[in-house]
Amino acid sequence: EPATSVNSEAEHSRRLSLLESSLLHIPTGADSERPRAYVPQRPCAIPPSFPTTPLPAFESPEMFQKLSIDTLILSFYYQQGTYQQYLAARELKRKSWRYHKKYMTWFQRHEEPKHTTDEYEIGTYVYFDYETGWCQRLKADFTFEYPYLEDELQPALTKKI
Repeated sequence: EPATSVNSEAEHSRRLSLLESSLLHIPTGADSERPRAYVPQRPCAIPPSFPTTPLPAFESPEMFQKLSIDTLILSFYYQQGTYQQYLAARELKRKSWRYHKKYMTWFQRHEEPKHTTDEYEIGTYVYFDYETGWCQRLKADFTFEYPYLEDELQPALTKKI
C-alpha cells in the first residue's frame, strides 16, 4: 500500500502542475477576435515628394482586370474599407470567385458540384488560405451553404470624380 500512496501522490502532483501551467496560458477574449487591419505608424517624417493619396491608376477598374488572383486577394484583405477593396472583390467575383461570410475567405468551384439543393451545394472547391499559408488550397466534399454566400457588392467609399 505505501507504493500505491507514493504513486498516487506523484500523479496528484503531476496533475496539479499541469493545471497550474494551463492556468498560466488560459485563452483571453482577444484570442478569439479577428486580427485587426494593419495601421502603419509614421516613425519618421515623410518627405513632401512622397505620395499621400493613391495614384489615379489604382482607382481604375481596368487596372484591376489585369491583376493576378494573388494580387486581388492581397488588395482585398489589406485595403479594407477602401474603393480598392471593392474593385478587388468585384474582379474576383467576375473571375468566378465567391466570398464565404462564415469562413471569411474566397472560394471557387474546382468542378461542377456533386449535389445541389436550394440551400447548399457539395463539391470540390479551391479556396484561398489567408491564415496559415497565403495560398490556394483544394477542399473536397465541401458543403457551401448559400446563406453564407456574399452576394452583394457595395463600394465602401465612392470613387472621386
